[in-house]
Amino acid sequence: ENELKPFFELDKVIGAAFYTAERLFGVTFRRLDDIPVYHADVRVWAVERQGGVIGLFYGDFFARPSKRSGAWMTSFRDQQKLGGEVIPLVVNTCNFNRPPEGEPALLSLDESRTVFHEFGHGLHDLLSDVTYPRLSGTNTARDFVELPSQLYEHWLETAPVLARLTHYRTGEPIPEALLERMRAARKANKGFETVEFISSGLLDMAFHSVPAGTAVDADAVEQETLRRIGMPSEIALRHASAHFGHLFSGDGYAAGYYSYLWSEVLDADGFTAFEEAGDPFDPATAARLYTYVYSGGGSRDYAEAYRQFRGRDPDINGLLGKRGFATLEPIEDGAAG
Repeated sequence: ENELKPFFELDKVIGAAFYTAERLFGVTFRRLDDIPVYHADVRVWAVERQGGVIGLFYGDFFARPSKRSGAWMTSFRDQQKLGGEVIPLVVNTCNFNRPPEGEPALLSLDESRTVFHEFGHGLHDLLSDVTYPRLSGTNTARDFVELPSQLYEHWLETAPVLARLTHYRTGEPIPEALLERMRAARKANKGFETVEFISSGLLDMAFHSVPAGTAVDADAVEQETLRRIGMPSEIALRHASAHFGHLFSGDGYAAGYYSYLWSEVLDADGFTAFEEAGDPFDPATAARLYTYVYSGGGSRDYAEAYRQFRGRDPDINGLLGKRGFATLEPIEDGAAG
């Protein structure tokens, strides 16, 4: 991580995210200095496509005492056409360490992925082209909402984007040997992590399968679920049931924790479409991505939208390959077992 940081200077990473959007969707960004903002850290860009402004993008990247932790995308206003054309006002918020005065903000690889991830959410709102605000941008099903963000992360590690991320002092590109180590690190501990996610998703389903009105012993449900699925004793749950906030603090992930891994099935398979085309910015594939994934918001059936983009249902092999697992042979029609 420390060897990579000099190549991932914040402004260059933001520029790389903008470059990716321009190559994929013909979107450009123009810095605005006359827009009122809620804090001096916040920067604003006009987002333009096909000769017109389609939205404003606000970037709020540094930690400060008034912020909660983490990173997220939100909007001051959603895109809509109900009663007139309304453009979205989209915010990406992060909590990166503020550098000393006069020094650049250097990010880790994981923090750089966060920039691309949250910007992918932002593009989902910015590229929205629907009539009703309730169906705009990220107002989609939990099964689908992480696809645009997780898919966008893939472009960070493509050759054209990495070529733009040069050393902040020397201007040299990332050495190939360091890139090889970075690629190898992607698959480290993925078996452990996958079991963590799957077991947590199954535990979530177990809790939400208990009939209404039934008294629940959380520890008993947890232990029985882990026994039933054959959970290896060497691997602990990501969150003990009493602290599993996703399940009980709201309905966003209740009976939906599986969506993290399912979204990764979609994003891995989706990016494979560009790999099959031989170009991470293949125009025809990018046009389908815009039409069926980024611009439709919640206005389409999600499964059908994915089929229109990909030409078929999702294939798990993209995820298996991404995580370093053996891929599956296709099952022939009529095969049993």
